[in-house]
Amino acid sequence: MPTSQYVHFALFSERTSAAAVTAHLGVEPDEATVRDSRPAVPVTHRWEISCREPGLCVDEQISCVLTGLRPHLDGLADLARRLRGESPGGGAVLEIVRCFTDERPPSGEADGPDLFGRHLDTDVLDFLIETGASSDVDEYDLTGD
Repeated sequence: MPTSQYVHFALFSERTSAAAVTAHLGVEPDEATVRDSRPAVPVTHRWEISCREPGLCVDEQISCVLTGLRPHLDGLADLARRLRGESPGGGAVLEIVRCFTDERPPSGEADGPDLFGRHLDTDVLDFLIETGASSDVDEYDLTGD
């Protein structure tokens, strides 16, 4: 079944902006959102480092994200603790999103790599523990059926 997927590590907060996170860590996010002052989405500020590289399995996408973040682990862990303490709406998360589609490769082209499955090794788990990050895995059926 054709699949697209991406992984990102995010810091989120009801009070601390993505710009403040960037200033604290010295790392520019791949994506950022600003909390809406009205009761609407988004309800938190978000600072994200992502891997949306097609054809990589989840393990490879996670590795891409965490490789760039590991040099900043102490700052990430400190900031994530502070964000969790600010309010219930703060902290860190590693999100994995997979979408199943009807899209088939053009006639004559081979199917892409097998993207199913995931493996979180001890290095990834240690990173999540150190930063106090949760893991969120979402899968969406975008087929027409």
